[in-house]
Amino acid sequence: MIPLIDNLLNGTKKGNGEARGTSAYKTAKQFYSFRVSLFHNISDSFMILAGVLSAGFGLKGFLLPNNFVDGGATGISLLLSETTGVSLSVLLILVNIPFAILGYSQIGRSFVIKTTFAIISLALVVAFLPYPVITSDKLLISVFGGFFLGMGIGLAVRGGGVLDGTEILAIYISRRTSLTIGDVILILNIIIFSFAAYLLGIEIALYAILTYLSASKTVDFIIEGIEEFTGVTIISPKSEEISNMVIKKMGRGVTLYKGSGGYGKGGLKKFDQDIVYTVITRLEISRLQTELDAIDPNAFMVMHSIRDTKGGMIKKRVMK
Repeated sequence: MIPLIDNLLNGTKKGNGEARGTSAYKTAKQFYSFRVSLFHNISDSFMILAGVLSAGFGLKGFLLPNNFVDGGATGISLLLSETTGVSLSVLLILVNIPFAILGYSQIGRSFVIKTTFAIISLALVVAFLPYPVITSDKLLISVFGGFFLGMGIGLAVRGGGVLDGTEILAIYISRRTSLTIGDVILILNIIIFSFAAYLLGIEIALYAILTYLSASKTVDFIIEGIEEFTGVTIISPKSEEISNMVIKKMGRGVTLYKGSGGYGKGGLKKFDQDIVYTVITRLEISRLQTELDAIDPNAFMVMHSIRDTKGGMIKKRVMK
C-alpha cells in the first residue's frame, strides 16, 4: 500500500503538470483517510462485540437465572420480561429503539449504526448463546452480574456505541433543562427501582441497586482507563530549568505557554514568562513535587485529573 501512495504522490513530478499532481495528492490523501477509517471501524466493531459477550455473560450467567434486575434500559427490559413473560431479546430491541432514534438527532448517524449493531448483537447473544449459571448466591450475583454487565456497557462505549439507551435520553433532557446527565440517570433509575420494589419485592430492588452500583463503577473504570493521569501546570521564573527536569529526569513531555502578570507587595506587576504544562501518572506526583521543590520551592503548581490521553510520551516507558 505504501508504494501505491508513493506512486500517486510522485505524480506531482510527472504527467500534465500541477493539476494532475494535485489530483494525485488528493487521491492519496483520500485513500489514507479511508484506510484509517476502516481500521478504526474494525477496531470499534471488535470492541463492541467484546462488550456484547461480556454483557451477555452478566445477564445469562448471573442475573436472568435468578430473576434479578438492573438499572437503565437493560433494567426496564428485565423488569418487563419478568412481569409480562415476553422474551428479553425482543424487549432489549423494542425498549432501545426510541433511544436509538433520539440518538440520531443528538449525536449522529455513525453512533446510531454502532448502537443498533450492539443492541441487536446483544439480543442475539441472549437468545442463542449458552452461558453457564455461575452461582445462586445473591450477593455474588449482584456484584459480579453488575461487573460483567458494566464491563460490556463500557466496552461498547469505547467502541462508539451504547448498550443502554437511557444515556441518550439523559443527554437530550440535560440539554433542555438545568439537570446534569448524572441527575437524569439517577432519577430514571430511582423510578425503575421503585417499580422493581413494587412488582418484585423490596429485597430484589435492593439487590438491583447493588447491581447497578457495581455496573456503573465498572463502566467508569473501563471508559476512564486503568491509569489515572494528572495534568500539572507550573508557574515559576525558573521555567526553563523545570522543563529540563521534567524531560530529562521524569521522561515526560512538556508544553510551554507564554504568560504574563503577577501580584506582589507593590501591587500589580506585569512580566513575561513561560508556563510549564505536563501530564503524569498519579504515582509520579510525589516525585515531581520533590524535584520541583529542589528547583523552586515557591513555584505555583495546579493539578487536575485527566480521564485518558492519546499520543505523546505519557504512555511510553518512563526514562530511568
